[in-house]
Amino acid sequence: MSGLRIAGLLIGIAGLIATFVLYRGPKWNRLNFAFFSFFNISLIAVTLNPNIVNFLRDLLSLQEYQYGRILALLIMSNLIFVFFSIYSVSKVENFRLQFDRLVRKLGTHQLAPVSDKMHAIMVLIPAYNEAQNLRHLLPKIPKTIDGMQVGVLVVDDGSDDATAESVQEHGYLVVSNIINRGGGAALRLGYDILRASPADICITMDADGQHQPEEIENLILPIIKDHSDVVIGSRMLGAREKDSPVRAAGVHLFGAVVSSLLGKRITDPSSGFRAFKMDKIKNIDLREDQYHTSELIIEAVKKGLRVTEVPVTILKRKYGKSKKGRDLKYGFHFAKTIIKAWWR
Repeated sequence: MSGLRIAGLLIGIAGLIATFVLYRGPKWNRLNFAFFSFFNISLIAVTLNPNIVNFLRDLLSLQEYQYGRILALLIMSNLIFVFFSIYSVSKVENFRLQFDRLVRKLGTHQLAPVSDKMHAIMVLIPAYNEAQNLRHLLPKIPKTIDGMQVGVLVVDDGSDDATAESVQEHGYLVVSNIINRGGGAALRLGYDILRASPADICITMDADGQHQPEEIENLILPIIKDHSDVVIGSRMLGAREKDSPVRAAGVHLFGAVVSSLLGKRITDPSSGFRAFKMDKIKNIDLREDQYHTSELIIEAVKKGLRVTEVPVTILKRKYGKSKKGRDLKYGFHFAKTIIKAWWR
C-alpha cells in the first residue's frame, strides 16, 4: 500500500471517530452525522480497494485516461462539496432569519406606550446617521391627506449620531435598532410595528432628502381611489437631478430585467419612494437586508397585487455621503437580489 493510500486510510478512520465523538451526545444532528460518516467510510473504502472507483470512472467514460480514477474521485468530491456548500448556506440563512425575527420582536416592544401617534396614513423612514437630513425633511411631511391624519415612524438603524433625537424634536415616533442592519431590515421592523397599529396606508421614503414629501399625496391617490395596491414613485417617468451616468444606465437596465422577469413594465425598480395598503402586503415575504428595493415589487407582482408607477422627482442627497457604495458593487448586489427574490 502506497504512502498516499495509508494517509487517506488514517484520515478516514480519524474522521469517522471524530464524527462519532462530536455528534454522539447533545450535538446530535442526524443529517450531519450521516453525511460525514458516509464521506469518511467512502474514503476508507477507496484507500483499501481503489477498484471500487472503477464503476464511477467507467460511468464518466474516463477509463481511457491514465489518471481516470483520480479524475472520477475529484469530480465526485467536488459534487459532494457543492452539496455541502448549499446545505451550509441554507443553514446560515436560517440562522439569519431567526436573528432577524429576534431583533424585530425586541424592536416592536419599544413603541407600545405611544400607539396614539399612529394614524391611518404612516410614513416609514429607515435612517442611519441622518440627523441633519431628517431635520430638513420632517417639517415638510404633510399633517393630513384627503382628510386623514398622517403620522411618521422613523427606524433608527443603529445610528451613532443624533438621528433619534432629531425625530423626537419634531414629535414623531422613532424606534432604534441596537446595531446597523441595513435599510431592508429596518423597514421589516417598521412593517411589524405598523401591522399592529391602525395604519391603513404606508409610504416608505429615504431619510437623505432625495424624496419630496410634497409628492406623497400623488403617490397614495391611486390607493385611496382603489386603483392600486402598491404604487412606486418612478424617476424615469418623472425627473431627477443630475446623477452618475453609470447609475442612470443601471436603472434603465434593471428596469428592463425586472420587466422581463415579471411580464409587467417597471421603469424604476430601485425606487425606495413607494406606497401600499398594509393589509395587502401581509403575505409578502421580505428577507433582504440591503439592496432591497426591488424585492417588494417582485413579491407584490408575483402575489397578484395591483402595482403601478407614478412620476416623482428625485433630488440629490442634501447632507452627507451616500451609503449605497460604489456603482458597480451596488449593481452587482442589486442584480443578485433581483434573481434571489424572483427565484424564491
